[in-house]
Parts: sequence; structure tokens; C-alpha cells
Amino acid sequence: MTHAPIHAVIRARGSSRAYDAQRRVAAETIDALLEAARWAASGGNLRPWRYLVFDDRRPPALEEARACLDAGNQVWARRAPLLSLAVMKENRPSGKPNATALHDVGMANAHLLLQATTMGLHCRPMAGFDATRGARSFGIPEGYRPVVMIALGYPGNPAALPVDLQASESAARQRRPVAESAFLGRWEPGR
Repeated sequence: MTHAPIHAVIRARGSSRAYDAQRRVAAETIDALLEAARWAASGGNLRPWRYLVFDDRRPPALEEARACLDAGNQVWARRAPLLSLAVMKENRPSGKPNATALHDVGMANAHLLLQATTMGLHCRPMAGFDATRGARSFGIPEGYRPVVMIALGYPGNPAALPVDLQASESAARQRRPVAESAFLGRWEPGR
């Protein structure tokens, strides 16, 4: 339930853990997700994001991506037929740090997640993964940093999840009130 009208796609986007392991995500669908990310805004138009895609076309890479996840994410993410690793280029072409790179990757990820939602996919970004292992395993060069792993796939049966996760799939989504996150003209004490 929103407190102001927002686009239905934004309202519908969630972070489900229930995936249909038998239904693969077509290459054309993946292309559309990456195209949506490509159109995100970025500081200086540098587009510091890169994506590694893992699916059944390269099973050993998909299994290694799953192995990079922490134990809590492995419990459910093994059923996601598609994983993507969002990577950030840390420096500007001048060699100086790109102060907006992390923000820009977040913008690209948001585009990807919203596009996934419009295509009937579930998606869940995860910080719980071994970035060092991922960089080593997938040949990510120096100057680039893995940021987040994203699970993607078609909706599955929540009953296939461990009991402790089933409840979170059907629980009402909670958000902090806007008044605790946005202030007019000056930071409000105690917020």
C-alpha cells in the first residue's frame, strides 16, 4: 500500500525468493534486461556498470556463481535459473576515483529490476556473496569491484522454500514513512 500514487511497476516490484527452477530465462529476455540497464543515467555518462550473466548456457559458471553466495542465500537462490553479478568500474578515465560509480550501478540495477518486473520475472539483489572469490573466479580485472549479485527467474512455489522463509514471501511489504527519509530545507533532528 502506497501513501501516494506511484507507477504500478514500482508497486509490483518485490524481492521474492521463490523461483521456478524448471523455467529458464530466454536469451532475448536477458538482452532486454541488460538493455534496460544500459539506458540508466550516470554521472558524466561514464556508465561504470558491467554485468556478468550466469545461466544454463554455461553450467560450471552458474554453479560457481551460486557457490559465491553466502549460505543463507544458497538455500533459496539455487532455484533461480539466472544470476547476474553487477560490477562497478571504480575510476574515471582520468584515473581519479569515480565518486558516483556506486550510485550509477544502483541506477542501472533499478532499471534492470523494473524491466524484469514488467516481464513477469522475480528478482532479488543480494549483498551476501564473496566478492573476492567472484572477482577471482570470473576474471574481473583490477579497478573493477563486484557490487551485488541478482537472482532472477519466473515465480515459483513459496512452499518449496524452507519454512522460515515461506512467511516472508506472503508478509505485507513494509517501508519507512517518507517523512523519516525526506526533509524540506534542513535535516530534521531525530530522523
